[in-house]
Amino acid sequence: MAPSLLRAVVASILALSAFLGAAAASAEPLVVRIGFASVGVDNRQFAGGSSVAIAHAEGYLEKAFQDTPEVRFEWYFFKGAGPAVNEAIANGQLDFAVQGDLPSVIGRASGLKTKILMASGAHAPTYLAVPEGSSLSSVKELKGRKVAIFRGTNNHLAVVKVLAANGLSERDIQVLNMDNATTNSALASKDVDGAFGNWPLIALHLANRAKIIYATKGDDPAFERHSTVLVTEAFEGAHPDIVQKIITQFVRAARWSSDNANFDAAVAIWARSGTPEAVFRYDFAGTELRYRNSPIVDPFLVEQYRFQARQAKEFGLVRRDVDVRGWFEPKYVDQAITTLGLEGYWTR
Repeated sequence: MAPSLLRAVVASILALSAFLGAAAASAEPLVVRIGFASVGVDNRQFAGGSSVAIAHAEGYLEKAFQDTPEVRFEWYFFKGAGPAVNEAIANGQLDFAVQGDLPSVIGRASGLKTKILMASGAHAPTYLAVPEGSSLSSVKELKGRKVAIFRGTNNHLAVVKVLAANGLSERDIQVLNMDNATTNSALASKDVDGAFGNWPLIALHLANRAKIIYATKGDDPAFERHSTVLVTEAFEGAHPDIVQKIITQFVRAARWSSDNANFDAAVAIWARSGTPEAVFRYDFAGTELRYRNSPIVDPFLVEQYRFQARQAKEFGLVRRDVDVRGWFEPKYVDQAITTLGLEGYWTR
């Protein structure tokens, strides 16, 4: 074989090998890792109370991507709530997360590179429960008492605000940092005088093992807790088309969850987490589903996070100023609303 011909054959083989290698690499599946800052009862791999929880339980993403086998999804649920989600993001273990406002602010203060894409589980209340038989009846009476708070979660900042509105600070009470399960046990055994939290406290209240004496529902809107869907900047930069498709499905779930006709079905789905349906009915009583399940990133939500960031610094929950400029990226949810024909469905 002539040298020139041999060189041509070798070059062709090398080119084919390179092409096949690239094709094999491109065929490797893209695993999208999504984390919830919550977990079901007894570690059930479900969450409740939000539209993204509906999307997970009903397989919205898996159905939308069934013709795209190179993209698959892994869902993670964190007993350690927001702080554990932040750790997972910092370690490069998550691409998306559903997380509350204070943990998100703490993550941003710590340098985590994320974008907030849509609301999910916003405008949520916080409750104060005391042991059954307690004589306490108000927030003001907590002074000097032992009170359970799950520090670093989005309940935490709401609690600090509520205390301040009642002339108290964390220094005026004996704060015990407890997760939900530990709080429930402490309330039932009367080892604490009170506890702030959300669904687990409702469950105890309905079971007559504790009693709720205060809720932020109907009080100052500044006391509301907010949760959002965020994505790492690295994933969004590399896969904006996939981000759009995911958010469109989450908005589809938000539309379904916002319809009063679907409420019974929604609480049944959320109850797969092990939290009784009655708890969600109690939590959502007296509130508009479109308000609680709205996905839109509007000026109110952005300003709430700006306010949360400032107060987190004032109350010593973060050590530095947190700038929310450039953090929110509403284009994906706005495009989803247009694609699904939902303009005007949720009030901005």
